[in-house]
Amino acid sequence: MHTTDVLIIGAGPGGYVAALRAAQFGNRVTIVDKANLGGTCLNVGCIPSKALIEASHYANMHKKAVRAGVRFSDVSVDFQALQDWKNSLVDQLTSGIEGLLTHREIMILQGEASFQDRYTVKVAGEEEHLVSFSSCIIATGSRPVQIPALRFGNRVLTSTEALALQEKPSSLAIIGGGYIGVELGTMFANFGTHVTIFEGMDTILPGFSTDMSSIVFEQLTSRENVRVHTGAKVTSVEQGPQGVNIHADINGSVKQVESDYVLVTVGRKPNTGDLHLENAGVRVSEQGFIPIDDSGRTNHPHIFAIGDITPGPALAHRATLQGKIAVESLNGEVGDGSEYVIPAVVYSDPPLASVGPSEAELVAAGYTVDVHNFPFDHNGRALTLGMAKGFVKLIVDSFDQTILAAEVAGEGAPELVNELAVSIQSGLTPEDVSLVVHAHPTLGESIMEAADKAIGLPVHTL
Repeated sequence: MHTTDVLIIGAGPGGYVAALRAAQFGNRVTIVDKANLGGTCLNVGCIPSKALIEASHYANMHKKAVRAGVRFSDVSVDFQALQDWKNSLVDQLTSGIEGLLTHREIMILQGEASFQDRYTVKVAGEEEHLVSFSSCIIATGSRPVQIPALRFGNRVLTSTEALALQEKPSSLAIIGGGYIGVELGTMFANFGTHVTIFEGMDTILPGFSTDMSSIVFEQLTSRENVRVHTGAKVTSVEQGPQGVNIHADINGSVKQVESDYVLVTVGRKPNTGDLHLENAGVRVSEQGFIPIDDSGRTNHPHIFAIGDITPGPALAHRATLQGKIAVESLNGEVGDGSEYVIPAVVYSDPPLASVGPSEAELVAAGYTVDVHNFPFDHNGRALTLGMAKGFVKLIVDSFDQTILAAEVAGEGAPELVNELAVSIQSGLTPEDVSLVVHAHPTLGESIMEAADKAIGLPVHTL
């Protein structure tokens, strides 16, 4: 039996940050994970995908450079070297996490955790441990949803296998046009793979506004090696030794596509089924999510849940925030996750980012709003980068002029959204933002320009 103040189950971006924060509070901390430190995000998700996406931009750079009169040829991609580079980045980051945990004298246990009762967890690994805790934070993340008629394996891939391919596929079919499907589809297309995306909804990236998703759709469908089918239902997939044969109903029309592999990205579901939460009396929804309050507490005040296993957007930075709040709460401080705005990002081409509710959600909630756009093709830096598609959008409360939400479509969106998140969370108005001097020439000036427009004093747009 091992006794600890705080037991954390799951060492992803929510769990390991919670462990470090708990140690800073002086708690004795134990963290458990059945896989590698860093969780899905670091090992097979956020970091590997962004590394390969960045590399795909290098491979595609010659097409953009020719517009500026720079020509080069003989572009080739060594997928084995690419994977080695990606893995070295993951190793560097996981080693860093282990070093931080060790420095804080946090006990690390590897194995599968299951509740024995409300205050005890069994960890089954190479050795078996019983851990008694005063408080527990559950942070076990999520896994890909599997279509019943389409089981993973062989040439049917999850994002994990797609990111680990040792050679470039000549063709790839993707079921699901959400952010994972679009990101990886764009990445492989940049490497020269012929990509076909099947999305059941009427638009790709259904979590983003039509203004944003339409730019990505237009860019994707303008490419010779990409096909996007919306309103598509995949009816069957036949696997063979050299590839797969996909049958789909596309708005009432039957289509057949042959491909080297098929990548399934239709969503993710919470990893709660193997925790035996019933032994601890923790409430779980039919979908496997754990209901929590604004501090992250479950129906038992000493047991918390964070990240993908809780209702809400499945985002690494949300899990990190929840981990910090849970630790503050179990140490007697007042933590409230409802006070924060959570940005969402997709590394498409061009990239997209949003923060705050959508315009439709705000109107449904009773707000009267004003919407102000500044286009990237009026921004000098965007033009010099050759990436002038996109905009900054501010959604402003018509009554008190506070910024309620914002969107960025275009180059630099994942970085620009952070200034907008600060503005919204701080209750700033467009006038406040307009008064901040932004360096020239930068993409960030577009935020100032949108604010200028909102106060009726536009400079570089009408």
